[in-house]
Amino acid sequence: MSTRAAGLAVHGIASGEVGLSRESAWVGVAFGLQWVDSGQMPEPARRAHDRLHEISYLFRFLRPYRRRFVFAMAASTVSMSFGMLFPFLVGQLVDTALPTAKFLARTVWNPGVNTIALTLAGTLLIQAALTFFSSFSFNTVGERAVVDLRTKLFGRIVMFPMRFFGERRVGELASRLSNDLAQIQDLFAFTTPQAIRQIILFGGGSVAITLTSWRLSLVMVCSLPPVILTALWVGRAVRRTSREAQDRLAEAATVVEETLQNIGSVKAYSNEEFEGRRYSSMLGRYLGVVLPAAKYRASLVAIIIAGIFGSITLVLWYGAKLMQAGELSHGELTRFTLFTVLIGGSVASAADIFTTINRTAGASQRVRELFHEETEDVALPSGKMPRLAGDVRFEEVSFSYPSRPELPVLAGLSLHAAPGEKIALVGPSGAGKTTIASLLLRYYEPLQGRLVIDGKPAGSLPIAALRGNMALVPQEVLLFGGTIRENIAYGRPGASDEEIRAAARRANCEEFITRFPERYETIVGERGVQISGGQRQRIAIARALLRDPAILILDEATSSLDSESERLVQEALTTLLEGRTAFIIAHRLSTVRLADRIYVIERGRAIESGTHDELMEHEGGLYRRLSEIQFGV
Repeated sequence: MSTRAAGLAVHGIASGEVGLSRESAWVGVAFGLQWVDSGQMPEPARRAHDRLHEISYLFRFLRPYRRRFVFAMAASTVSMSFGMLFPFLVGQLVDTALPTAKFLARTVWNPGVNTIALTLAGTLLIQAALTFFSSFSFNTVGERAVVDLRTKLFGRIVMFPMRFFGERRVGELASRLSNDLAQIQDLFAFTTPQAIRQIILFGGGSVAITLTSWRLSLVMVCSLPPVILTALWVGRAVRRTSREAQDRLAEAATVVEETLQNIGSVKAYSNEEFEGRRYSSMLGRYLGVVLPAAKYRASLVAIIIAGIFGSITLVLWYGAKLMQAGELSHGELTRFTLFTVLIGGSVASAADIFTTINRTAGASQRVRELFHEETEDVALPSGKMPRLAGDVRFEEVSFSYPSRPELPVLAGLSLHAAPGEKIALVGPSGAGKTTIASLLLRYYEPLQGRLVIDGKPAGSLPIAALRGNMALVPQEVLLFGGTIRENIAYGRPGASDEEIRAAARRANCEEFITRFPERYETIVGERGVQISGGQRQRIAIARALLRDPAILILDEATSSLDSESERLVQEALTTLLEGRTAFIIAHRLSTVRLADRIYVIERGRAIESGTHDELMEHEGGLYRRLSEIQFGV
């Protein structure tokens, strides 16, 4: 528990807005905090303030539902107010049944046992109805707010530039969308209403016991500081482990994601046990963090329970002494004891509440980090998207990947593709061919030099307009797990069935689609594993045909196919290449002989260019040497 946690048990509901947003004030109201300028706080209080300021960011997602949230808070407050009548009425019932001289001297309202019992039953029914409404409303608001948060976060993640995905693992991002947001959902749906209830119980109960007997209240208050100080010390250890536990869980989720994505390789190499051990190792690291935290949390609960029941025992002993002296009635002692139990329960629950707050603060911080990441401007341009002519120039372009800035991939590369020209890029592995395609798609920006498209710097063109004029057919086609129709339509969402079928016919897809019983509604399976490599390639070509791009990128599109599949794919590619500027990346030189121009890339530079026949005339040229190796000349 933090210093702010202790403050929660002492301060009433108050809010201020010094240096804080409207959302921060919402959290202040929800959790009963007294805000002050963090710059004036001691270090522990400042850290607690920062954690709650992190959480305050999340409450902006309650704005669309703020009216229902406020109603839920009001219902919870009224419900707890009726709950506070329970100890009073029980005490009144006891005093009516066992009247003492002290009670008779002070009695103002004594309607009889039956009336008191009926009143007690009525307050419990009202409290139950209000509790149902507030609990249902909090859950509804929490679920809707987290759905909005998930939607916005996922929408933002897919807009991150490629360099972001080069530095992050897919499993980690999936964990952010699942584990972290589940933690945030608990804050909205459970922790916030629980905190409101316990604040009311603590505040109202404290007033009630003071009015009942100030001497018993003084005994109880004097017994609490040792419990609170011990809880603060143990709670600090709980807080240290909360974020680390979430990070270890994200690492374990990453192993699951990677293993299932590459399940074919796992089974091909009989590495099922290896992956099981790897996952077990990650979970072991998670346990290494979470078990000590569980020990601290258990200690915290035990300390609070022992302290609370110890205080109650002390209060009962002293109350019995006051009853013997005739200074306290049976009902007053009963009332005081019940209020003390309510206060003790609210203090005990504070441990869980602040453990959840600490965990949520860590989750909120990670979510905020994602929201603060720079995104690409992928908004579609207004009006009809302009059609590019397809004139592409790389002018002295140099580039290295952000994760490996010391290793240049392109070093002063220059090449030109005229509109409708078929350009082949060949060279050894690692020469930079695929990087050229990545720069063309503006996955990355050149570090030096310029990429010019239709006479304009590529950076001056909207990304959506640029990519909307391009299509990529990669070496390894990873289809989505839906139907063939959905995968082809991905090239142009909203295309009609006739347009999808026309693209499939032109890509030689109908030859195998008609053999499936479900035809276009055939499920291709995760990553397209239920159809062959050649079929996946032709679906990718149909997708590109449906897009009707001005610039086409073929990245080793036929390198992994058998002869018959390659023939069918080549026929589809011939149709696809008509009237388009094309960049053909290939290691198999037989696929690039008919290109209008071939660029030979080595160490990030274009060292040769020309047609196949022209390059074969260069004695000692790299293209001729590669051809001789491949064709055994």
